[in-house]
Amino acid sequence: MARRDRLEQEDLPKSKVSGESLKRISRLFGYFKPHRFKYYLGLFFLFLTGLTALIFPKLIGDMVDTAEEAMLEDIDRIALFLLVVFVLQAVFSFFRIYLFVNVTEHVLADLRRDTYNKLIRLPMSFFNKSRVGDLNSRIATDINMLSDTFTTVVAEFLRQSMLIVGGIAFLAYTSGELTLVMLGIVPIVAVFAVVFGRMIRRISKETQDRIAESNTIVEETLAGIANVKSFANEVFESLRYKKSTEAIIEKALQGARARGFFASFIIFCLFGSIVGVIWYGARLVNQDEMSFGNLIQFVLYSVFVGASIGGIAEMYAQIQKAIGAAERILQIMDEEPEPYEIGKASERITAISGALKFDDVYFRYPTRPDISVLNGVSFEANQGETVALVGPSGSGKSTIASLVLRFYDPDSGKVTIDGIDSKEMGLEFLRNQMAIVPQDVILFGGTIRENIEYGKPGASLEEIEEAAKKANAHIFIDSFPEKYDTIVGERGIQLSGGQRQRIAIARAVLKDPRILILDEATSSLDSESERLVQEALDKLMVGRTSLVIAHRLSTIRKADRILVLDKGEISENGKHEELLAKENGLYKGLLELQMQA
Repeated sequence: MARRDRLEQEDLPKSKVSGESLKRISRLFGYFKPHRFKYYLGLFFLFLTGLTALIFPKLIGDMVDTAEEAMLEDIDRIALFLLVVFVLQAVFSFFRIYLFVNVTEHVLADLRRDTYNKLIRLPMSFFNKSRVGDLNSRIATDINMLSDTFTTVVAEFLRQSMLIVGGIAFLAYTSGELTLVMLGIVPIVAVFAVVFGRMIRRISKETQDRIAESNTIVEETLAGIANVKSFANEVFESLRYKKSTEAIIEKALQGARARGFFASFIIFCLFGSIVGVIWYGARLVNQDEMSFGNLIQFVLYSVFVGASIGGIAEMYAQIQKAIGAAERILQIMDEEPEPYEIGKASERITAISGALKFDDVYFRYPTRPDISVLNGVSFEANQGETVALVGPSGSGKSTIASLVLRFYDPDSGKVTIDGIDSKEMGLEFLRNQMAIVPQDVILFGGTIRENIEYGKPGASLEEIEEAAKKANAHIFIDSFPEKYDTIVGERGIQLSGGQRQRIAIARAVLKDPRILILDEATSSLDSESERLVQEALDKLMVGRTSLVIAHRLSTIRKADRILVLDKGEISENGKHEELLAKENGLYKGLLELQMQA
């Protein structure tokens, strides 16, 4: 897991550090306002740690010069002062790290909450065009990148910058000649570092891409292992994977050559420059143009400056990635949320009776604007009626359910409830009057009790048990050792399909909705499970306006009205017997096909 997060962070897009990019992400700095005192205090301790680090080489040089002059008292005094400097640096470093982490964790917790709260309030059209893995990456990987940046990278970047500026100032003060010699080498090393750094990062990314390709082969092979064996393609898959691993080796060795050459070059330049500085400094010492202590001092400052320049490039790259991550998070924050606020009608009414009407509704999905899904659909479902929707796949049945729940709004026409346009109702108010039992029930990974309680947060155990009894679920729940505290597993994997459906029905019973939507709730069940679930659904539909999307037509014979959809239009409308009486009717044809099957 840690390796995967690291690889994801390596692949994060970068953004140039510019006035425009900083302006874009400056909104995030607002999260620091409640904690600005601690942040400023952390910056103060950061300054003190840098200052004490710069004092260290100066004191070492003074101690060497003092040793040459054989003044023991001064040696002891400088040694004691060095000890005090080390203690102070340790204390300053502790408070710097603690304060930065304290501020950052509070800031990122607020940012995580706001991003998540914004995300779950975005319309369905946003999720239709977004990948779940990408959205999860933005909350997890991107915010983790910001955590690393704010707690470590920014602080170290400022500290290393201070060491570079302060170190060069001390170098110039110690010996102007040696400083010019050293600074003459730095640009050459910096240019090679940038060039090789980009090459190594490119090869590294290509290597990770090839590793990902090989992992895809493994995942596909294991997921379709039955197909592999049935076609006797084990050898073919082995050769395919072998070719993939050989490509990884080839690219990895190319990266190793580049890194090895770069490391050799840096070592040569680093030690060569140190030797050169010491050689030139030794000549100056020999000519009495500088003391031996000043030479030691100069070498130490050179090491400080060199190490800081070497590290600051990587930190700058990390900051670029952090800006890219911040911009990806802000893309979510800038999305327009659903209108959860109370609508005009919600202020006048406290509940609805459930009379539903579609009036000449046209609709196209935002992600497929060239395909018309509903073409002038009109129908009514009176309070307490059961209206079934049938038709071929893609005829618009589930789209009607989505419009009732206001996952989308019609392009034209109206969806009214109790004669009121649903657009005038706040989404929270509207959806609290509805419940849906889908074909593919997804349970949360907690207990059975928590999953049923989701229909009415805060419900008592007695209410939950009563709902489970009405859903024909209490008997099987009571047979578990932990009863209602049984863990259902991820997506409810510990339960059978029929059990999951009855948990979903219990959840809907507990919510006590005025409008009930059943989206092919029994189509994937065996006969016994279908009987139990259908019994529970029949109880649940009593007294409620029910919209039933049916796959098995035998389950909707008793519906008050059946709407047959074809190509986004209602082609037939009536009771079961009326539709069967139509010669060459679509409903009759669909029923005959199912009977033959």
